[in-house]
Amino acid sequence: MTEKIFVLDGIDQREFFGVNEKNLRFIEMLFDRVVISVRNNTMTVRGKEEDINLFCAFFNRLEQTYKKIPVLTGQLIMAAYNNERTESLEDAQVLLYGADGQSIKARTKNQKLMTTEIETKDMLFAVGPAGSGKTYTAVALAVKYLKEKRVKKIILTRPAVEAGENLGFLPGNLKEKLDPYLQPLYDALRDMLSQSKLDALIENHIIEIVPLAFMRGRTLENAFAILDEAQNATLGQLKMFLTRMGNWSKFIITGDPSQTDLPLKQHSGLMPAVNMLKDIKDIGFIFLNDGDIVRNRLVTRIVNAFDKHENALQNKQS
Repeated sequence: MTEKIFVLDGIDQREFFGVNEKNLRFIEMLFDRVVISVRNNTMTVRGKEEDINLFCAFFNRLEQTYKKIPVLTGQLIMAAYNNERTESLEDAQVLLYGADGQSIKARTKNQKLMTTEIETKDMLFAVGPAGSGKTYTAVALAVKYLKEKRVKKIILTRPAVEAGENLGFLPGNLKEKLDPYLQPLYDALRDMLSQSKLDALIENHIIEIVPLAFMRGRTLENAFAILDEAQNATLGQLKMFLTRMGNWSKFIITGDPSQTDLPLKQHSGLMPAVNMLKDIKDIGFIFLNDGDIVRNRLVTRIVNAFDKHENALQNKQS
């Protein structure tokens, strides 16, 4: 009788073994000549040496699949069992697989351009209208880089600016006061990571979601940092954020110049920064448009109507 112990570090057992361990039961059925027991973060397999060797080869393949697709299905388990290539189960344009196992991919030309530009540029500006997927694509890229161990942490930040409303005094501690401003970033992350994994990553400071003001004085090394809603940052705040970049890091700055919520006496620094930095070859610039809008089709019409109105006002003033 041979015994092999597997350490399940980096594996969410609920995702890996399935609800009520249905995946584990399936694996036990496939390998009925070995005895499998799971305790805490270890799995022990006992049986004849040749059967253990077959199981080890299978389990290594299954782990590789799990790194790509964190929610395992019977189809994926069978592919690993039969030593089939799983590329046929994937799409080359998939960035990662979300918390529910659904594929998350760049869906438009400019979103795809974001995914290719960030490979060769350490800093990327993604500017475009509401609903064009700039924030969601940026967050997906950050999670992808973290899963692939190309960075050690994710930093997501936004200016804490009220969207044309006076919210007054907000009750609660500092986190509770600031979370409403950062909620869209949490929403994107929940699509891509299970709640338990997201909670663990936040608790261990591997993912940080913080207001822009909290970035001052930091140096971000080996990190994927995203500044969202950058149209609500002043030029000084943008300079502060951009100069946080340390070694082995990726920065994406997203914003919509048409939706600035800054007070009247303050000016957005987004487009001035784009114009100042446009000749630096190691910085990428993607300008999304209404053709990239992937929300309800009415959003495209709404954006076009507002643009038409604003252009008419500008022409009248000139």
